[in-house]
Amino acid sequence: MITIDGSYGEGGGQMLRSALALSMVTGQAFTMHSIRAKRSKKGLLRQHLTAVKAAQQICSAEVTGAELNSLQLTFIPQAIKHGNYKFEIGTAGSTTLVLQAILPALLFADDISTITITGGTHNQSAPPADFLQLAFLPQLAKMGAHIELTIRRHGFFPAGGGEINVTVHPCKQLKPLVLIERGQEQQRFAISVLSNLPSHIAERELASLQTTLGLTAEQCRIQTVRALGHGNVLLLACANEHVTNVFTGFGEYGVSAEKVATLLAKEAKHFLSSSAAVDEYLADQLLLPIALANGGSFTTHILSNHCLSNIHVIEQFLDCQFIIERFGTDLVKMSL
Repeated sequence: MITIDGSYGEGGGQMLRSALALSMVTGQAFTMHSIRAKRSKKGLLRQHLTAVKAAQQICSAEVTGAELNSLQLTFIPQAIKHGNYKFEIGTAGSTTLVLQAILPALLFADDISTITITGGTHNQSAPPADFLQLAFLPQLAKMGAHIELTIRRHGFFPAGGGEINVTVHPCKQLKPLVLIERGQEQQRFAISVLSNLPSHIAERELASLQTTLGLTAEQCRIQTVRALGHGNVLLLACANEHVTNVFTGFGEYGVSAEKVATLLAKEAKHFLSSSAAVDEYLADQLLLPIALANGGSFTTHILSNHCLSNIHVIEQFLDCQFIIERFGTDLVKMSL
């Protein structure tokens, strides 16, 4: 049985999600201790517990320690089963992070699976569902994975109530991904999503992006959605020949619309000034698929502790070793 120290590196929930995914795919059992030990709220939160129980259901795993605030978990998987699954987080916990834990396994199931997850679709501590649609899933498609994701309802923190629907087609073997350059820019666009808030918030956010990033009015739009509570997310998609990168800003009380847009623009400019293919968040998402494909490479502009912790878990389950090469201050190549 593999033993993992959950406090390694950045010590967050990503280590647990990757361990669950890899355990199901490889059939190897694991024990993780000190789960999320470096977070202010240690142990399993509701979204982590939902991910564990979802994984348990998909592979009939024997599990101990699956309780709120638990610091230790043992997971012994059985065979992966396709099916029509529904998982409810019960809070604004991230639906996309729950999906992250179970998606790799269902790619290797023997038939099509459908998944419905309810909870938060957009919160600050997780990739929004739009990021998966625009940035991550197109890269998986290049690797041979056919996955469809629909945002059925938006769910913002703290009310939640969102829903994503996902269809996963089986894939016998993922193909290696090589993503060294972004390629020629094809388009940029920004969307300000609002729920139960005045439209001037979105108008000011988009006006700020037009000033700071040179976007035109045609590249900006407002999307009003119905959600349980108030919510605002600002999305910037930079689509290039080989990859789309998505940058996100979240509106919150006490922070002006202009500030939200300025912070997003700063993050985007930092990335776009580099020659890297993918930003740090997409880089983190690509590690596990590349490892399961037994090959691939990409460039990014920041090597985060999140990435390093993820690699640490991957290399305990798979006979692989990532090669990390640095070129100057803003280019990192990761290869397998």
